[in-house]
Amino acid sequence: MSERLIKTFSCKKKKLVTFVTGGDPDQDTCYQILETIIKNGADIIEIGMPFSDPMADGPTIQLSSKRSIKNGTNLNNIFEICAKIRDKNNLIPIILMGYYNVVLNYGIKNFTEKCSSAGVDGLIIVDLQPEEDSELYKSINNKNINLIRLITPNTTPERLKKITNHASGFLYYVTITGITGQKSADIEQLKNSIKLIREYSNLPVMAGFGINNKSQVSEICQTADGAVVGSAIIKIIENKIHQKKEMIEKIGRFVRELKEDLV
Repeated sequence: MSERLIKTFSCKKKKLVTFVTGGDPDQDTCYQILETIIKNGADIIEIGMPFSDPMADGPTIQLSSKRSIKNGTNLNNIFEICAKIRDKNNLIPIILMGYYNVVLNYGIKNFTEKCSSAGVDGLIIVDLQPEEDSELYKSINNKNINLIRLITPNTTPERLKKITNHASGFLYYVTITGITGQKSADIEQLKNSIKLIREYSNLPVMAGFGINNKSQVSEICQTADGAVVGSAIIKIIENKIHQKKEMIEKIGRFVRELKEDLV
C-alpha cells in the first residue's frame, strides 16, 4: 500500500476526496484548481484521465473530458500535472481515474512506470474487471501503486469476494446505480452495503457518485470512511469557464465548506 495512503488513513478523521478531469479547462488552470483544492483541505485528489467515451460518467464529467481533449490533453500532460503537484507536496495521495482503453493504448508497462515516476499512489480503472486485471496488477504490484476497486449497491457477496482480492488503498463505493452526478445516495442501502463490505475487507470505504453538497458529505461520512465529490466541482468549472479567478476562488470556498464539519 502507498505510504501516503497509509499515513492519510492512519488518522481516523473522515476523509474528503475530490475529483477533477485532468487538463480541464486547460492544463495551467487545472493545476491551479488542484493546488486550491489541496490548500483548502482535500485529503486525497483524484484526477480523471480524459476519454472520448466515458460511459460511466454523467453529462457534467463527459463535457469536462471533451473540453480537455479539445485542448489537446494527453496522458503525458496528466503525468506532468501529477509531477508538478508532487514537487510541491509529497504528502497528499494522488489517484488517477479512468478507462482501461487509455492505459492499453499507452502501454501498461510505460503507463505504470510513468505513474511511479510522477508520484501516483493509486488507480481506479472504471471498466477493468477482476478477471482481466492480472497484467496491470503485476505491473503495479512492486511500485507501491494501489488498485482501487469500485463496489456498487448491486455487488453480490460472491462478487465482492473476487473484487476485494486484488484491491488495495481503499474501496470506492458507488452510492447509486447509474452514472456520475445523478440522483442522491440511499443512506440505508449504504449502511447495509458497508456492513457487508466489512465482512470481506478491512480497507477504508469511500463513497462517491451523487454527492454534491456539505450536508450530503456529512451524512455519508456518518457511515463511510469518507466521501468523494466530483461533478459538483466540475460544474463550477463549467459555469465559470470564462471567469477563471472567480472559478478558482469558488472551488476553494466549496472544498473548505465540504471539509469543515468532518470529524
